Amino acid sequence: MTVMIENPSQATTRSRDPQELLNAVQDRIEHLTVNILDDGMSIWDREIALLLRDGVDTRETAERILSNAVMYMLASMENPDVHIGVGKIVDKGVRQVILDTPVYFAFCDLYNGGKYKHHAPFIKRRSDGLVIRTADFLRSCGFSPDEELWAKDGTDCSPCDSKVPDSH
Repeated sequence: MTVMIENPSQATTRSRDPQELLNAVQDRIEHLTVNILDDGMSIWDREIALLLRDGVDTRETAERILSNAVMYMLASMENPDVHIGVGKIVDKGVRQVILDTPVYFAFCDLYNGGKYKHHAPFIKRRSDGLVIRTADFLRSCGFSPDEELWAKDGTDCSPCDSKVPDSH
């Protein structure tokens, strides 16, 4: 009889549901837990509430943005050698998670082998279709990106320096 023990971080990424992927980091949150966990909200609901607080108009829009941000962040961690980028809309969700540092650290811990994944955008946007190519790449990774969100910024990317060690 052969017994296989799975790497917990690899097992977690079998799901391609962004809400499940984000909520899975809860047990890894180590810092400022009174701020993050004591209100009884899921991590997903917390990030949605923060997006709504900071100017996203509706919960539906906030969920679409956050879903696509989680897809992007996970794909960048699973495929560090692939250069991908987001547009202005999805970048709101990426920045939201990164700014909630205890959540982002836990995300990196679970999905990036404990290594911090940098986000160092260039000032000048790219207009070469990288956003559309990123949506295509997300589909190839088993995700279902929101076509409308990615198409809106299809030629207006907020790229990061792929040469910085472990950046997206």
